[in-house]
Amino acid sequence: MKKIGVLFGMENSFPGALVEHINARNISGLHAEFVETGAVLLDKPSPYAVIVDRISHDIPFYRAFLKHAALNGTIIINNPFWWSADDKFFNYSLAAKLGVAVPPTVILPHKKHPEGTTDRSMRNLEYPLNWDKVFAYVGEHGFMKPVDGGGWRDVYHIHNRPEFFAAYDQSRDLCVLYQKAVEFNEYFRCYVVGQNKVHIMPYDPRKPHHERYVQNPPAYDKKLLARVEKDALKLCQALGYDLNTVEFAVEDGIPYAIDFMNPAPDADLHSVGQANFDWIVREVADMAISKAQDAPKAPRELRWATFLSGTSSAAPAKKPAKKSSPKKTAVPKI
Repeated sequence: MKKIGVLFGMENSFPGALVEHINARNISGLHAEFVETGAVLLDKPSPYAVIVDRISHDIPFYRAFLKHAALNGTIIINNPFWWSADDKFFNYSLAAKLGVAVPPTVILPHKKHPEGTTDRSMRNLEYPLNWDKVFAYVGEHGFMKPVDGGGWRDVYHIHNRPEFFAAYDQSRDLCVLYQKAVEFNEYFRCYVVGQNKVHIMPYDPRKPHHERYVQNPPAYDKKLLARVEKDALKLCQALGYDLNTVEFAVEDGIPYAIDFMNPAPDADLHSVGQANFDWIVREVADMAISKAQDAPKAPRELRWATFLSGTSSAAPAKKPAKKSSPKKTAVPKI
């Protein structure tokens, strides 16, 4: 019997729905359940063919457990080795290499020295920092956020230099980046599953969390949606993520990739809505089942050099024909 395990934390709706959905299919030789582990023995492989990881980014013990499981042949969604190494600034750098639009972004030195370091540890840093150069590149309207954060923790919306320095003073010893704000008309959050399926969701990050998924969205330019889908796939294929969300802010018809380091994306029923919830449960179930059925006998190659070549396996976009007026298309209602 091959087992699919779901490793999760405080979330309620998605893990249970995923397990129920897989088991309801009654696939011979396959069973889904919540992962259960205690102390992990060095010479004992994991009993799971596949583990869907929803929480190891917050729990170092779980991350170590998953790496051990991967070494012994378990397929982990997502690759715990790359997830451990990834950060938002690298993501933006890779996106730029791939030809995906990203806003001007800089990474900043720690405001306070990381624990165990002193001024002598920082002797390679320019001092004082050339702040005029930073503002000339990014501007005074932007966002400051941790290079490896999530869930809108320690994110600041900046409108001028005093707000910038007030936010920077509160960043403690976090490594933060500062990014130009996109004056967007449209905003999309996209589920990407298996590096080949995209579900585009109109989204408004300016609203309260429970209202951000736009109800009854308008029709959108077909070319815009096609580019959003293509760029979302290009990013996830390059990063090797099998489950992710990619967010785009659209200014003057250009979709800028804003956030795409979400390997445990929000999938709560009450947050994303029934239609989006049904889609993500079904597609993740399909992917986990397929990976369990095709699980290799030997451990997979989990080094990430093959992903990060600065190119993508996504097919290059064809040059669109000139038209007098762009066609509009609706995305599914939420």
